[in-house]
Amino acid sequence: MRLADATWTDVRNADVDVAYLPVGSTEGHGPHAPLGTDTLNAVAVAEAAAEEYGSVVADDASEAADPDAEDGDCGEALVGPPIPVGVAEEHRRFDGTMWVSPDTFRSYVREAAASFPAHGVDRVVFVNGHGGNVEALAEVARRFSRDDTHDGYAVAFTWFESVGEHASDMGHAGPLETALLRATNPELVREDRIAAARDGGADRWGEWVSGVNLAHDSHEFTDNGVVGDPSAGDAARGRELLDRASDALATLAAAVVERDID
Repeated sequence: MRLADATWTDVRNADVDVAYLPVGSTEGHGPHAPLGTDTLNAVAVAEAAAEEYGSVVADDASEAADPDAEDGDCGEALVGPPIPVGVAEEHRRFDGTMWVSPDTFRSYVREAAASFPAHGVDRVVFVNGHGGNVEALAEVARRFSRDDTHDGYAVAFTWFESVGEHASDMGHAGPLETALLRATNPELVREDRIAAARDGGADRWGEWVSGVNLAHDSHEFTDNGVVGDPSAGDAARGRELLDRASDALATLAAAVVERDID
C-alpha cells in the first residue's frame, strides 16, 4: 500500500504490519542523473520490498514448520511518502542541491514517523538512499524506539549496503545508483552525458590521510559530482540490485515485526 495513494478509510481497514519510510536527498548527481536520485532509488526499493513482504513472511513460517501459517495470515507493508531533503550540505556547490541541518533532519524524520504508531502501525523501517543520512538515521531509529510516548520501534536500512559484493562499487552517481535508475526510472538518465560523467568524475570518495578524509565537501575531489564509472551500471545490473536490496529489506521488515519489544 502506498500511503499517498490510499484514502484514510483504506488505511483504517488495512492490516498493516510495518511501515517503510523512504528517505533520500535532493543533490547533484553528475550531469547524467537527476537531483532526486537518492529519493527515487529509496522509493523503488521500498515499493519492491512491500510487494515482496508477504512471500517472505510465508517462507519464514514454512521454514519454521508452522502448520497454521498461510500466505494470508500476515499483514502488509505500507510505503509512506518519501522525505526528499536530507543531510547533504557536502554537495552544496552543485546547483539545485538542497539540505537541512542534521538536527532539523533528525527531528523532522522522527516526528513524521511518530504518526505511524498513532494509527496502530508501531513498526517502522527508514529506507535510506543517501550516504549523508546514515549517521543521523541511526540515531533517529534509536530515539524513536526509546520514546515512551508511543509503542513504536524503528530501524534504519540503507539499500546500497545490502547488495552483496556490489556494495564496494557504490561511489556517487556511479555504477550502482545509475544502474538502479536505468532499471526503475530509465527516462530520467541522460544517456548522452554518461561519457562526460565518467570522464569528469573521481575514482574515489574523499581525500584520505591516516584514515581521515580531509575533504568536507564533494567538490573538493570531484569536478562534476560523480565518483565511479556510471557506464558500468546497466539496467540488468540495476534489476539485480533491486532484487537484492528489496529482498534484504523485506527480510529485515519481517524480523522487525516479529521482534519482541519490552
